[in-house]
Amino acid sequence: MADQPPPPDTGDAFEYALSSNNAWAGYKGHQNPDFFPKLASGQAPQIRLQPGDVFVHRNIANIVSPTDINTSAVIEYAVAHLKVKHVVLAGHTSCGGAAAALGDSRVGGVLDTWLTPLKAIKAAHGEELSSISDAKERATRIAELNVDAGVKILLANHVIQEAIQDRGLKVKGVIFDIGSGRLRDLGVGNTGDAGAPEGTVRGKHAMLVFRGTNAAMKVT
Repeated sequence: MADQPPPPDTGDAFEYALSSNNAWAGYKGHQNPDFFPKLASGQAPQIRLQPGDVFVHRNIANIVSPTDINTSAVIEYAVAHLKVKHVVLAGHTSCGGAAAALGDSRVGGVLDTWLTPLKAIKAAHGEELSSISDAKERATRIAELNVDAGVKILLANHVIQEAIQDRGLKVKGVIFDIGSGRLRDLGVGNTGDAGAPEGTVRGKHAMLVFRGTNAAMKVT
């Protein structure tokens, strides 16, 4: 998603981002029908961005942990210092962390500790998850539940709470479908008034901040 004209100064940056993503995914799929099937098999999208367009935070399995000082520092910098107006937590399909959490065997080392929140989600929603026979659909569902849990943690963060109260920060959750290239709004988060077109997007092992009138996005 590159070299696009900026959106109008009015409007919701989150809705613009979803619209732009949908247009990009449709164009990319038409241009190269094999692009997203190959991506879902383990390829990575290549999306050109201008310097300064994004602020990136990476972790494994899209987990938001309140005790992770790295994530906490990213949130504080983006919200308190960059003054972003939208925080969008994005899970994704074909997540290796989700598949590992759904399995019964250990991954090994510190990864088992890191995946504990996903294991807890599996236990809390065991009946629902076990009722999904398709393994890919089950992994997508736990990824959705992980986004919901992560959004709740974000909303409990005091820096985010202050920004919501003081300037109407909005927090949302989405899923990125690697097989189609499209984002799907999960309808979770707060319902504050839309702010200026600035925001944070968390994608496949990455948290991205977009600012100003550009809604550039990248998943790595």
